[in-house]
This record gives sequence, C-alpha cells and structure tokens, in this order.
Amino acid sequence: MIKKTFFPVRFILLFFTFLLTVLLYVDRACISTAKVPISKDLNFGPTDFGWIMAIFTLGYALFQFPSGKLADNKGPKSVLAGIVTIWSLLTSLTGATWNYASMLIIRFLFGAGEAGAFPSLAKVVYSWFPMSERGIVQGINFSGSRLGAAFAMPLVACMLSLIGWRNTFVFFGIIGIVFALLWYFLFTNTPEESKLLNQSEKEFIIRNRQKSGRSEPKKLTFSNILRSGNVWLAMIQYTCSNFTFYFTLTWMYPYLQERFMLDGVKTGFYAMIPLIFGAAGNWISGIMVDFIYKKGKPKLSRQLPAIIGFLLAASGILLLSVVKSPEASIFALSVAIFGADMTISPSWAFCIDIGKENSGVVSGTMNMAGNLGAFVTIIAFPYIFKWTGGHETFFYLCSGLSLMATVIWLFMKPEKAVVGE
Repeated sequence: MIKKTFFPVRFILLFFTFLLTVLLYVDRACISTAKVPISKDLNFGPTDFGWIMAIFTLGYALFQFPSGKLADNKGPKSVLAGIVTIWSLLTSLTGATWNYASMLIIRFLFGAGEAGAFPSLAKVVYSWFPMSERGIVQGINFSGSRLGAAFAMPLVACMLSLIGWRNTFVFFGIIGIVFALLWYFLFTNTPEESKLLNQSEKEFIIRNRQKSGRSEPKKLTFSNILRSGNVWLAMIQYTCSNFTFYFTLTWMYPYLQERFMLDGVKTGFYAMIPLIFGAAGNWISGIMVDFIYKKGKPKLSRQLPAIIGFLLAASGILLLSVVKSPEASIFALSVAIFGADMTISPSWAFCIDIGKENSGVVSGTMNMAGNLGAFVTIIAFPYIFKWTGGHETFFYLCSGLSLMATVIWLFMKPEKAVVGE
C-alpha cells in the first residue's frame, strides 16, 4: 500500500479519472480512423459503416440507467474496474471480427460495456470532491475524452500502417486491462474508506462536498426520474450537444479524408485539432462553472457556460456548411466543438446537483438520451447525404438543435432535486 501523502490525494484520483477518459475515447475513436482498411477487408459500404459506428451508441445508451444504478448501489470502485475490463476485452475482440454481423454484435456489446463509465465517474465526483471544485473536475475528466480521441486519430493511423487494424485493436485492449487492475487496487469508493488520505484532507472533503439533506438516502426509480421536468430538459439539451460532438467523433475523419482527398496520417493530424479545442472548451467551461459558483450564483454557474457553448456550436457548424477548404473546415469544426464541449461540465454538474446521492443514475439517464441522439446522428449523416447529395442539411440540423438548447437552459433549475420514493 502506498504511504500517506501531503499532496492532495483527490488530485491524484483526478489524474486517474482523466487517464480513464483518455483511454475510453482512444478505444472508441479507433473504429472511425480504421474505416478505410476495415471497409476494404470486410467489404463494408458507407451506410454499413454508419450502422457499425451507430450500434455502439445504441448499446451505450440502453445500458446507461442500469449501470448508473449499479454504481450508486455498489460504488464505483468495483463497477469501474469491471467496466474497463469488459470494454477492453471487446476492444481486442473487434480485431477478431470476420463479417458484418460479427462486427455489429461486438460493437453493440462494446457500447453496453462502456455505458457505466461516466455515470460511475459522476458518483466519484459526488463522493470525493467539494462543490466548489465540481466544474473543473468535470472539465478535466471530459477533456481527457477529447484528447484521447484527438491523439488516437494520428496514432491509430500510424499503427494501422505498421501492424494492421486487427493488431491495433488488440494492443489497445491490453492497455485497458492493465488500467483496470490499477484502478481496483488503488481506489476506494469514498474518502472515508481511503488509507491514503491524511486527516486534514479527509475532513476538508467531507465538510465541503454536497450533502444529501436527508437522514436516509432515497433511491430513485426510472419512473421517479422521468417525472422530473428538470431531467427532461437535461436530456433534451444533452441530445443537442451530442448531435454535434458525435459527428466529430465518428464522421469527421472520413468526411475530411474523402471530401479533400487527404492521406490517412494527414487527415489524422487535421482531425485532432477540433478535438483539442474541445478539450480546451471543457477546461474553460469548468473554470467558469467554479468561478461563478464561488461568487454565490450557483444557477448562473451552470447556465451561462452552457448557453455560450451552444451559441458557439451553432455558429461553428453553420460556418462548416459554407467553407470550401480543409483549413477553413478545421477552423469551423474547432469553433463548433469548443462550444459543444463547453456544455459538458455544466450538464454533468447539473445532474450531480439534482441527483445528489443518486447522481450516477440521474447522469446516466441524461447520458442515455444524449447517446440515443448520437445514434440518430451517426445514422443520419450518410443517409442525408444519400438523399440530398450534400452535407449542408445535416449541418443546418446540428446548428438548429444547438440554438434550441440555448433556450432550454433558461428553464433548468439546479436547485430543484429529483424526488425519490
């Protein structure tokens, strides 16, 4: 066992959760970067590959509520260790697929396996971090997912040329297994259980984290959650955010490569730029959330960063519909993803606010809706192009949804908790 340290243990924990989200999105982004060799080897068309990428988000969405419930009931220590192990095995198994049906099955199970990651992290944030640090913690965690996807694109492009797509998936799966073991043996569900914390940090966390306000924690059912107008608003706006982001995660790389006739590695370096801007959006939004919260304006601390983010997302994606060069497209995408990712930290902070000790299941419900939206996004992109002969209609739809979400945030109430039984 590691000895006690005077360096805040919760910051070491934050570094681990950041690495977890990096790994989460490296594994998730592999499939987009490997589209060309996989399609060539297994004879997939554009709409075939759209379903392959979308089926992941369907599995991911459908298992958000049960996995969030599991994290609330069992704690994130064993749940996250199991989740990372499952998705890592399925990452490796992706490299063993031999036809369309096997790829669909593996990718659906992969999505289901990853489903509990962010709801479990929400439970970690609720238990381990003071209210005044919630925004930046969420920003750092989600920036890891964007950086993971960003660096995966050129990295995976290089690995594809060196060891092939099958071995690339096996390699990343092995890394995940190692991480799962480290998480299980080093992490505890709550600071009260940790032997690494010194007494002053433990007392600081317990004194400043969110209180449930109840003598007996109330468990939420799915029907309880769906009776909350707050949750419905969170679900709808998060769907709007994911509509833009998941285009970037899944179709941006092949879109840039095919539209501008770029080679794989160059496309990878181009495609990483908007995702790096997305990471910056998470950080800046997280800092804004905490800064405004410390000024005594908790509601504004959630609303303002999200509204600014959605306005930027709408502007950037609308610009993408008219630009004609790869450089201009990257600029437009960078603005759009910077904005879309500014909405993430306030969205998850909002779910923890209203979910409290049930933050895993409430945030999982929001994430479920968002990923059902992502499923539609991934399917819609190739089909809209097939029906209209261009991508402009899809980009107009993304922009319109972001504008709708700015209005939705005006009616969201972080002070109004979800009522349990």
